[in-house]
Amino acid sequence: MQLLSRMRRKLFFLGLIRIPVIGFVRPKLISINKEEIVVSISLRRRTKNHLNSMYFGALAVGADVAAGIFAFYYSEIHKKNISLAFKGMKAEFLKRAESDIRFVCSEGNKIETMLHACISSEERQNESVTVYALNNLGEQVAIFEMILSVKVLK
Repeated sequence: MQLLSRMRRKLFFLGLIRIPVIGFVRPKLISINKEEIVVSISLRRRTKNHLNSMYFGALAVGADVAAGIFAFYYSEIHKKNISLAFKGMKAEFLKRAESDIRFVCSEGNKIETMLHACISSEERQNESVTVYALNNLGEQVAIFEMILSVKVLK
């Protein structure tokens, strides 16, 4: 539970200091463990579009945070500082996001393996990670394929 609190603080300060759009959208870290992360974004004035559904930019922030915080989670576990970037993103929107949205990434093992490869090779590693966006009914509204790029800093 202590690691969850640290990750929540890290997300808050990331949005406050480094990436203001994350602070503007205010994603919430619901849960995180070695296999899965769940991030939530509320549908409200800041995240709505003119059709009263979630703006695709807010959806992209949720996918970004779900994949990115997972990498920071493993860097905390292994006590390594990392440089994180997204090299690419592919999104498929299945239906309108007309409620609060949960972003779920269940590829913790893949991210941890990438971090181990990064530590042993001392080179930047790229890996494709899938994030699912689910509405309040548990229906998929979007699927994101994020290309995560990580390098361990010395």
